Amino acid sequence: MRYNYLLFVACLTIILLTSCQESKDTHIKIVCTGDVHGNLFPHDFLTGDTTGGSLARVSTYLNTQQRQNTHIVYIDNGDMLQGTPATYCYNTHAIGFTHVAAEALNYLGCDAVVLGNNDIEPGGPTYQRYANELEGTVLGGNIFYKDTATPFLPPYTIVEREGIQIAILGLTTPAIPHWIPQSQWPELEFADMERSARQWMQHIHENASPDIVIGLFHSGYEGGITTADYAENATRAVAEHVKGFDAIFYGHDHQARIDKVVNIEGDTVLLLNPGRDAHHVATLDIIHNKKGRAALNATLVNMGTYPPDPKYMAAFAPQIEFINKYIDRTIGTSDCAAATNDALLGPSAFIDFVHQMQLDISDAKVSFAAPLVYNDTLPKGHVKVRDIYRLFPYENSLYVLWLTGHEIKNYLEYSYTLWIDRMNSPESILSLFNSSQHTFCSFDSAAGILYEVDATKPDGYKVSIHGMADGTPFNMDERYMVVMNSYRANGGGGLLTEGAGITYQELPERIVYTTTADLRFYMLNYIEMHKTITPQSLKHWRFVPEQWATHAKAQHNKALLDSSK
Repeated sequence: MRYNYLLFVACLTIILLTSCQESKDTHIKIVCTGDVHGNLFPHDFLTGDTTGGSLARVSTYLNTQQRQNTHIVYIDNGDMLQGTPATYCYNTHAIGFTHVAAEALNYLGCDAVVLGNNDIEPGGPTYQRYANELEGTVLGGNIFYKDTATPFLPPYTIVEREGIQIAILGLTTPAIPHWIPQSQWPELEFADMERSARQWMQHIHENASPDIVIGLFHSGYEGGITTADYAENATRAVAEHVKGFDAIFYGHDHQARIDKVVNIEGDTVLLLNPGRDAHHVATLDIIHNKKGRAALNATLVNMGTYPPDPKYMAAFAPQIEFINKYIDRTIGTSDCAAATNDALLGPSAFIDFVHQMQLDISDAKVSFAAPLVYNDTLPKGHVKVRDIYRLFPYENSLYVLWLTGHEIKNYLEYSYTLWIDRMNSPESILSLFNSSQHTFCSFDSAAGILYEVDATKPDGYKVSIHGMADGTPFNMDERYMVVMNSYRANGGGGLLTEGAGITYQELPERIVYTTTADLRFYMLNYIEMHKTITPQSLKHWRFVPEQWATHAKAQHNKALLDSSK
């Protein structure tokens, strides 16, 4: 009897335990970073300062979640390869090594990644290498081999945790051709996100039986560039118009936020954006039981409350040392200092040095350029990689376009309208620039042509072009090869569109040549090749009346000096 009783108790215990296990909820947490822009370490390589954000802090957060026995799925929504000296070093210099960004995501156990526009911009060899070195799945449901229906990357992946299947569908903004020359992605084409999402959603449900379907998009909430073929920021549209998504992690617009939308079937879709630079992560907690999904809970978690992971930092100590040595490398010598602020009030040694480099490497006849940072200086003496990185913070390539003489003049009229007030006396203000209100890089001057800017004339009538710098006449009806950075060549700032009057649709037809590397890369090599440089004004243009302009410049510089005290 006692034996039978014990056997009964044992069986009952097993049944109860089994019942408890079967009824126990499964907790899965999806963690997403996005628009990290090379912030792998909590360290400003240019200043040496400690910074917020970074994947080093994300590592600590992931460790804390794993210690709580949470089943983690970690994903990243793109734009990793541009933004700091760390990634630039491995894009252009340490090309024989595993990319440090791939190593960082692999260290964190990243399950899925999409490529952003700033991952495509460094060019095919770089994004192919990055994608090949990542251990997680690199997704691209709307990136196809040119003129085919063949995906360049897997459109989706299935991740399983504790028997729960999560489908992750990746899409990238199709507006990439608007910013990046085709020479950087010659084998690819980018399809409309909504159309691609609908195609692959059907494919997922025909070939798999996921419990959860997640979007991983490098595309903003809404707005941006919209054409007959695509929308730049299509996350909201996809969530509303394509049935089947439970949640979508997105980025590109750098706005950390959480929203809910209702799709065409009346179902709620969560939209999560982690922002940029790994200052936050977006998380989705999934509570799943045998009866189906019980709950989805979306949060933004501030990484500022988490210290950098010491084990992560120790693991990447050799790479950090390598990056520091790279940016501290001397590339040449400058005979004199050249300040960026001088470009506001007349011909500038710094900007004219940029003009000269652009003209030399492009064989264009005219150069347009603007200072990219406010209140900085190319130093006298040793010039290091860090100096050029600081002065050229954006990784824009160079374009050569053809413009007519009329368009060149109108481009310049628009530029000076943005920056120059109309003077009616020597005491009048010349520059409209205010560092808290204006974008410094919007003020373009030109080289290769000889011209004057009359500060007493009304907008649209300030610029008089007298000839080419080589002594030949300037003809308003003639076509000229003009070099400028890719941001400006694609319509950035409106100087080509609003100023020169060229439509966005016409701009691609004007392109004669694009470089495969960025302006910073060419400047580094230009200085290294010349060994010693002497930045000086080319004297291709001037403000008139000169005495008024000289007085206004002195007053402006005094005001800047007084405000800094």
